[in-house]
Amino acid sequence: MGKTKHQGPIKGTKMPQPKHWVSPIPFGLGKVKPKHIRDSMKIAWENKDNIGYATRILTKGVCDGCALGVSGMFDQTLKGPHMCTTRLNVLRLNTAPAIDEEILHSDIDELRKYDSKELRKLGRIPYPLIRRKGERKFSRLTWDDAMDMIADKMKQLNPRQYGFYLTSRGITNESYYVAAKTARFLGTNNIDNASRICHSPSKTALKRSIGVGASTCNYQDWFGADVLLFWGSVASNASPVSTKYMLEAKKRGAKIIVINPYKEPAMDKYWVPSNVESALFGTKLADDFYQVNIGGDIAFMQGIMKHWFEMEAIDPGSAINHEFVQQHVNNFKELRDHVQTQSWEEIVKSSGITKERIIELAVLLAKSENAVYAWALGLTMHAFASDNISQVANLALLRGHLGRKYNGLMPFRGHSSVQGSGEMGADPFVLPGGDFVEENINRMEKIWGFEIPKWQGDVVGVTLENIVLPEDHERKIKLYYMSGGNFLETMPDPDFIEKALSELEIRVHQDIILNTSTLVDAKEAVIVLPAKTRYEQDGGGTSTSTERMVYFSPEIEGNKNRIEEARSEWKIYVDLAHRVKPETAHLVDFKTGQEIRNEMAVANPNYEGVQDLKKQGDVFQWGGAWLCEDGICPTPDGRGSLIPVEIPDMGKKEGNFVLTTRRGKQFNSMVYKETDPFNNAERYDVLINAKDAQELRIAQGEGVVIYNDFGVFQGKAKYADITSGNLGVHFPEGNFLLPKGRYEKLAKIPDYNVAVKVEKADRYNARKDTKYVEKKIDDLEMTVG
Repeated sequence: MGKTKHQGPIKGTKMPQPKHWVSPIPFGLGKVKPKHIRDSMKIAWENKDNIGYATRILTKGVCDGCALGVSGMFDQTLKGPHMCTTRLNVLRLNTAPAIDEEILHSDIDELRKYDSKELRKLGRIPYPLIRRKGERKFSRLTWDDAMDMIADKMKQLNPRQYGFYLTSRGITNESYYVAAKTARFLGTNNIDNASRICHSPSKTALKRSIGVGASTCNYQDWFGADVLLFWGSVASNASPVSTKYMLEAKKRGAKIIVINPYKEPAMDKYWVPSNVESALFGTKLADDFYQVNIGGDIAFMQGIMKHWFEMEAIDPGSAINHEFVQQHVNNFKELRDHVQTQSWEEIVKSSGITKERIIELAVLLAKSENAVYAWALGLTMHAFASDNISQVANLALLRGHLGRKYNGLMPFRGHSSVQGSGEMGADPFVLPGGDFVEENINRMEKIWGFEIPKWQGDVVGVTLENIVLPEDHERKIKLYYMSGGNFLETMPDPDFIEKALSELEIRVHQDIILNTSTLVDAKEAVIVLPAKTRYEQDGGGTSTSTERMVYFSPEIEGNKNRIEEARSEWKIYVDLAHRVKPETAHLVDFKTGQEIRNEMAVANPNYEGVQDLKKQGDVFQWGGAWLCEDGICPTPDGRGSLIPVEIPDMGKKEGNFVLTTRRGKQFNSMVYKETDPFNNAERYDVLINAKDAQELRIAQGEGVVIYNDFGVFQGKAKYADITSGNLGVHFPEGNFLLPKGRYEKLAKIPDYNVAVKVEKADRYNARKDTKYVEKKIDDLEMTVG
């Protein structure tokens, strides 16, 4: 698809630039900031029983943290070693010993006293476990008995009645591929993965706008961009090494603009531990913040385009790249006519940004020859997320910021190899190499040698809802097979999720550690299978980064705390296929990781070359340095499409707020610190604009209740630099306020934003006996720490 190859890592700018410093006082003493050095020492101490193996993981393995793609301690962007706390925080998952048997086999109510963080600290699952209906404890099981039980159940069920789910914890492309193939071989299309809960609207929107669902550019393109926009992304928190790239971009003249309702301190000031200058004096990352309303991004972008068209009316060519548009873009007139019908009044009201400020950014982008647009969950976790992202694509297409050096569209991925999950087919809407459409189904049937079921599989949220369908319903899910994941802490409406999980006949947890969802009852049995980590996988494995780099991570020897009975995830899926359909199982009979990679290269033509990755440091980038190079998109006519979209209605009534969830010191749902080191927020703090709080007579630190028709949340008010009318709470604590069954219209991910009311806790509790909300609220057992 691409012509130009990535040039490999380059040298960073060595000369210090004090203008970007936070403070001349070394190490940010006295400031609210992460203590990287102290945290690193703690992590080394935590891994002291297996320090040699931990060191080999860091120096030889591909990072199983974020999706930047650091191989060993080096990447393809900048020369020199890289290390970050996200990677160090997940290290113990790979080095921990087995859970103490006495604790593992204690009464289930004893285990339920542990939260997920405490369960993680107990160590790894040592051998297969089962807990049947009515049993108070997990008991040990042989692998044969465990796999036979699962297979026997699958044989009894219609394949529409079971589902597979794969999380994002270090799972390799090989495991995604074999899981996807096994699911279809067994006759089900109910297979989904964690990346779809985050970034599937990015893929859906980019495909309809430019024909390809991946980042069109590289991190190196930041280093020559005039403007680098981070839209709804706290890249510094999720992917700390990216701050090193941001600093390099700034030194080379880029302006960094952050668009987010909350002025995230981590995008404002950061101390990059692996850069001496930044570690000492800090780095001012953002040049400007635009504090948009939650859900106001579409209006904001309409405003930028509206001003561009006003500039064009006075001086043609001053805002739109007409040459690029004429050669490479469809629907220009339709988009222009649509945008011009939007009133400034409506744009300002929805976006929460003044007309003057919108014009300011519009002019900056109009004058920028090169720009990279990066975004994350702030744009994707909405009911109208695909429209959000097509609107970003509209900006890039109108300016020609696509298909060349220093430009592009970058969905900023949060986890290692989630980019590969859909590319390997572990998703109800795709198969390897393309969408779940007739042409691709026929192609894959020839490659795989078996018939693929033609019905549309359901996404994870819908499969969870389908568990509670009537007994005889053909889509009632009765068995769920999960590779990692904790739906109790990642999906809206945790009370419903717990009920649904407990109504499954058999629930399989293939995992490294226990989590709170493993401890929920099931109608017949909960079966737990011990998985190997990425670094133990037989034959090594590959992962795909945000910028489409496919890295090889070798099998790393010398684990002192080796779990003898753990198995490679792909091997477990092969075993399952053999037990459910022994007569045709030779079709899913992989013996080595190399065999899987050989087939992956055929199944997804973009991955041609993956079969040649064999040792540490091996890497290739699919698609070349830039997708849509020279403006030519992989669409039927080779052109991108501008897509007019409507300004959404957030359903917010006068006096209500719009709530969003945010991450703290955590990696997805794994919380590492109870207090966020960037803003001192605790897990039940509610970020609220000081003026809004004062109007409600809510004092700093005072108990508050947030509620709506879906749930109630008790917390403490924390005055914060957040746009008026908006609130922020931590994920997953705030998930009780989110409705189940509300999905993004195209990609079908849950909506993580909702309208709420907020009140002083004492006032709310005093009036609880009156008809105050539409449904009765039970007394809360939640205590606020």
